[in-house]
Amino acid sequence: MNEKRVDILTEITPGANKSNFYIVDRYKEAFDFPVHRHTEYEMNFLSGCRGARRIVGDSVEELGDFDLVFVASDLQHGWEQHNCRSTEIHEITVQMPPEFLNVEYFRKFGVTKMVSLFDASRFGVTFGTETIMKAFTMLNRILNEPNSFDRFQMFFMLINRLAETGDYRRLSSSTFSNAGDISDSRRVNRVMEYIGRHYPERIRLNDLAAIAGMTESAFSRFFKQRAGQTVSDYIIDIRLGAAARLLTESTQTVSEICYGSGFSNVSHFSRCFKSKRGCTPTEFRTLYSKTKKAPGQ
Repeated sequence: MNEKRVDILTEITPGANKSNFYIVDRYKEAFDFPVHRHTEYEMNFLSGCRGARRIVGDSVEELGDFDLVFVASDLQHGWEQHNCRSTEIHEITVQMPPEFLNVEYFRKFGVTKMVSLFDASRFGVTFGTETIMKAFTMLNRILNEPNSFDRFQMFFMLINRLAETGDYRRLSSSTFSNAGDISDSRRVNRVMEYIGRHYPERIRLNDLAAIAGMTESAFSRFFKQRAGQTVSDYIIDIRLGAAARLLTESTQTVSEICYGSGFSNVSHFSRCFKSKRGCTPTEFRTLYSKTKKAPGQ
């Protein structure tokens, strides 16, 4: 039986009932807030976080000294103590209601790089160290700005500068974040939609090529050029995303999830999962099981 799990905390943020821009600067000794989601967009800066573990969707990574993440609405995320020994953790969090970041509005005015960053934030994005340090300088300026409108305006300037650098990478898989890959090619979109519907089944290259109206070799080259990865790698990512969702939201066994996600055997599934996520399926499920209770419960 596939019973839904309800252990991902939905946070009611400080600005949730005010529809406003919210920024907070804090120092803390430990990471003690569980994996959660909320309707607001969030940018989160950290320093003194070496050894901590960041979870965004189905991405699990151990951090260095600094971290900067930008996540869109309803994408589950959180930070765990893990191997972090620091007791001087600096965190700056910015949250904004989704209506403040109207992607279609920016798309209309041709701010293409900013739109690309907004699109990527649906999967969660992290930035390079040099970019993080520049962002920290701007975040400090925002914190010290007394005028609320100017703070709001400066944050959009920060997002634009982050977008202009292009120094970011996507974290979560498409299926886990409930977001689809964006492509200008209708043929690739049709193939991706087919894979999204049929990933639990055996998917043949000739069937995908037929959907695109191309030969197998031409389609393989075309797909890699448009999607940025091979067809087989894309299918594995889709299956791993589906598996990660089941690991956190169902009580199915690892074996059931393996076959239900389209993998042919458990050992291959476990190898792929560990290679992509840095931990085994069982370890991944354990990470999320820690979020059943909020702090103090």
